[in-house]
Amino acid sequence: MDDTVLTVDLLVVGAGPTGLMAGLVAHRRGLSTLVVDGKVGPTRESRAIVVQARSMEILDQLGLAAPVQEAAQLAGRIRIREDGPALGADFASAQRGDTPFPGARIFEQSRTEQLLSGALADEGAPVRYGHALASFSADASADEGVEARIEGPDGPLTVRARWLIGADGASSPVRHLLGLPFAGVTDEATFCVADLHGVEGLEADALTARFGQRRFAILFPLGPGGHVRLIWLHGGAEPEEDEALAGARQDLGIRYERVDWFSAYRVHHRVAARFRQGPVFLAGDAAHVHSPVGGQGMNTGLQDAHHLANLLADVASGLLEPAQLDRYEAERRPVALTLVRVVDRAFGVIARPGPATAFARRRARDVLAVLVPRVLASPVGRRLGGWLGQYRIHYHAVPDGAPVPRWARDRAVGRRLPPTEGSREALRAMGWQLHTYGADGPAARPRVPEAVAGPLDLPADPRGRLRGDLMYLVRPDGYVAAAWPLHAGAAASADVAEALAACGFRG
Repeated sequence: MDDTVLTVDLLVVGAGPTGLMAGLVAHRRGLSTLVVDGKVGPTRESRAIVVQARSMEILDQLGLAAPVQEAAQLAGRIRIREDGPALGADFASAQRGDTPFPGARIFEQSRTEQLLSGALADEGAPVRYGHALASFSADASADEGVEARIEGPDGPLTVRARWLIGADGASSPVRHLLGLPFAGVTDEATFCVADLHGVEGLEADALTARFGQRRFAILFPLGPGGHVRLIWLHGGAEPEEDEALAGARQDLGIRYERVDWFSAYRVHHRVAARFRQGPVFLAGDAAHVHSPVGGQGMNTGLQDAHHLANLLADVASGLLEPAQLDRYEAERRPVALTLVRVVDRAFGVIARPGPATAFARRRARDVLAVLVPRVLASPVGRRLGGWLGQYRIHYHAVPDGAPVPRWARDRAVGRRLPPTEGSREALRAMGWQLHTYGADGPAARPRVPEAVAGPLDLPADPRGRLRGDLMYLVRPDGYVAAAWPLHAGAAASADVAEALAACGFRG
């Protein structure tokens, strides 16, 4: 019997949070999209649990933030000392005013997958679970054109797509079929994760650090009844569940009533050599893997997917030149490299098991309990809060050392649009837009493609991050692409044309 043949704009391999986000954004932007995964349905284990502020902003743009807010456990502090006064770091306070969603929301990966896959199903693009990628062919020198063979319960399926996104995890078959190196290191210690019930003495709105004689752990609140996620580095050998939890009880003083889930594995810190090869792209864990301790991994994947799907939609519509597809790797790969280099190494040093490291941690604990809150209350703390929440990521408009044109000189260019009154609702249109903020009278529309909306005259930014004498060009992903000075309510034609050319708009 001949294979069934299906033609789509986008084939997404992998229905974890990254793949589901890519599929949903692409579908919302008008691409015919197919998401496939060999597993039988959404993940049932909690796995990744932290949804950071920037991911909440993306979900808000999709109209999906409310279910997370209603069901998630909000954590805005890190409790550093449990004995004596409850000292800790209030990172949510450092984020207030810079994001509508300060703090971290504890929302299990299983729920994230159900939310996103449910939205796809409701909108007529259900995930094909039980369908695994067998092979694909693509011209690495072409901008589009992929043919993939999918094995499903009803027989093989041939999918012809303009593009393919590999969001198929750390052991990504797509990356392996591309032959792309996955350079990095494997942590010498074993990483342990356990979901526990009946843990006493914890605060519902705080992450809690535990300092033992040899180990360090962080507990994330999952819900009432002492329901927590315990994360710690155990040691060199990969332990069985009983051995690992016995060590946590003895060294960290963890007491619990029952275990829902346990896993132990070596942590890899790796980044793919490329995120794009012709019409095939990598996103999420397929492109980069790192320690889950900082709650950054799933969030980085969600943002990879959001960025890439919007870019593909802009190219598919004819608005942007195909060469702009290179922007995905140029902007997102440095984010992954920074995450691995800075965040992973920092947590690796802090959490390293052993008596010498543990002694230094205990000596530093009381100092940190006093110092960290003061730092978070300072301007430095706002920056730290922004990096933790992932809304301070900066995409540089021009290469380092290159002359900076007038349209790229405002500090908002290359950064995500600061939230103001009206901007959240405007971004839900998921298209290119022109914005002004408290302009002195209506601004003239410059010569831009018809698909670019605006200018939208929005209220002035009370914090002065967005100026009243500029017009901002905002991308569908909420990042500012250009800012043009206004003279008598109009932007200079040369500035506009130069910025549009740099952004890759078709002439």
